[in-house]
Amino acid sequence: MLEVLAITGPIYLVVAAGFFATRIGIFARADMRVFGKYVIHLALPALLFNALSQRSVAEVMNPVFVAAYASASVATMLLGIAWARRVARKSLPASAIMGMGTSCSNSGFIGFPLVAQVFGASTAGIGLALAMVVENFLLLPLALAIADSDVGETEGTRGQRLRAALAQSLRGVVRNPMIQGIALGFLFSVFGWRLPEPIARAVNLFAVSCGAISLFVIGGSLVGIQVRGMAANVTAVAVGKLLVHPLLAVVALWLLPPMARELQVAVVLMSAVPMLGIYPILAQKYGEDANAAAAQMGTTVVSFFTLTGLLWVVTR
Repeated sequence: MLEVLAITGPIYLVVAAGFFATRIGIFARADMRVFGKYVIHLALPALLFNALSQRSVAEVMNPVFVAAYASASVATMLLGIAWARRVARKSLPASAIMGMGTSCSNSGFIGFPLVAQVFGASTAGIGLALAMVVENFLLLPLALAIADSDVGETEGTRGQRLRAALAQSLRGVVRNPMIQGIALGFLFSVFGWRLPEPIARAVNLFAVSCGAISLFVIGGSLVGIQVRGMAANVTAVAVGKLLVHPLLAVVALWLLPPMARELQVAVVLMSAVPMLGIYPILAQKYGEDANAAAAQMGTTVVSFFTLTGLLWVVTR
């Protein structure tokens, strides 16, 4: 167990450092958005570019990873939406936001540092790139399209709204700097290109700064979030994200053809981390930001215990 705590401990110590540094006033909560922009626009694209451009296409393109992660995530999202609609009696937009919380992982800010602690930055970078392709091209557009589709009076109108919202979400993907980093990395990998040494070193400096700053941002962003009176919502999202999602990933891997064990574990770990950092921001449009923030807070705290237990299992 001590060797497992040596993996999860540093990650959550940095998260705690971000929380307490913001809580005592060294940084303002608004500063976390600035740090987050740095990670999203510079550090993560550089990391993704390095992970992909320095390996062959055969190593990078792994359809089993994509299929396992995508199928487990979509199944979890649909289960979350069904639970919210049937049991919690929520509206379709609120249900879509709950489904997003159970299925869209924070693969960049938590998943990458976690997998890097276990298998190193190289394997973690490949897993991160493939997970982000699934999240940005499938999961987020699907969840937002479902949330935006609940305005028509007929099934036909609703279907048209769903297709229009899905198309709009996909158009926004191409402007995502992380997707641009993935695309450039694939391009360099395909043609075997290499950056000039000074530029490559500069890109690497941005890349290595990603892990600590992203975890620090997660901690600082949790300051001020209240979870009182939202126990049912928080519990449902946390169970879906931390237990159901990784369990379905294990089932998907069992049904699919085998691949390298490191990538199998990466799929499960990426599925088991808390939801994406901008979850409350995306939920704001639908009036679900308070519930989303509370779910993010509760899920992040509980994930220390669930991830530690999961790592103890997979390391054996």
